[in-house]
Amino acid sequence: MKDFSVGIVGLGYWGPNVLRNIIDVDRSKNIYCYDIDQSKLDKNKKRFPSIKLAGSYDDIINNDDINCVFICTPPATHYQLARDALFSGKNILIEKPITVSTREAEELIEISRKKSLKLMVGHTFEYSPAVEKIREIIEDGIVGDVYFVLMTRINLGIHRKDVSVIWDLATHDFSILFRLIDGMPEKISAVSNSFVKKGLKDVAFINLKYSNGIIVNINVSWLSPKKIRETIIIGSKKMLVYDDTKSDEKIKIFDKGVDLLKDPDSFGEYQLTYRTGDIMSPVLEATEPLRIEVNHFFDCISDDTKPKTDGYCGLKVVRALEAAERSSEEDGKVIIIGDGN
Repeated sequence: MKDFSVGIVGLGYWGPNVLRNIIDVDRSKNIYCYDIDQSKLDKNKKRFPSIKLAGSYDDIINNDDINCVFICTPPATHYQLARDALFSGKNILIEKPITVSTREAEELIEISRKKSLKLMVGHTFEYSPAVEKIREIIEDGIVGDVYFVLMTRINLGIHRKDVSVIWDLATHDFSILFRLIDGMPEKISAVSNSFVKKGLKDVAFINLKYSNGIIVNINVSWLSPKKIRETIIIGSKKMLVYDDTKSDEKIKIFDKGVDLLKDPDSFGEYQLTYRTGDIMSPVLEATEPLRIEVNHFFDCISDDTKPKTDGYCGLKVVRALEAAERSSEEDGKVIIIGDGN
């Protein structure tokens, strides 16, 4: 049964992917689309003839037939568009980041709570079968105690005009990190620079520390000859590498590590023993993460359940982004943002 009439605003870079998945999951009786650029509407109408074109955003939020809205516009527009939709009684899925400030995110959360509406954030990587598998591996104790995490997200472009590389790319890594490691980090520091266009940071190195001792390094950049989407997790038992650029074997678990053993021949002294064992690669579901995300949003509305990436999830990421941006503007100053709980 097709239970939903959907509104989608923004058909630029990401919007058409969302639209394609809304159509593919086949749970919507009507799909209304709006973009300020008429050519984008015409292009998508030609590709997806079944969609209906709206003359304005007001036409979407004032349409009583529509019960949910997907917001796929630039981050600076998220707050007002989402606020208007919520006050119009619409459940919303808003692309990352939820807003460009914690104050705005907190207000949207409060409005959605008072109106009993779903507020979900498009942290697509949190719906990736690979990320879910890594979370399972960590929870099952396979890697042991997590020591540190290295995350790299670099490529040549695309240089955004509206946000820094921190707000563009690190959003993904923060959302993945917070899915894998419970709680907020205690401290964040970052250094960055604007090499191509003055005032627009295109390279950043971000460091985080949790109160339990876990440390994290995130490198994001629009200036690299090679595209890298890699997360390395070092634990007390095993080591894990997640390479999102690979079509298969995205996750590899290495039975490698260092053991500190007491030397029986030397009283009170210890020796290091380096361990090298097998490499395992778990089988992963091949479903597109965005399709899982869209289906989950519809399920949350139908079943009245809490979205996995709800407003509070989005708020955590924005808090980290604000702290990283502030630190980078203050020459790497350490920012205290939480207690790790």
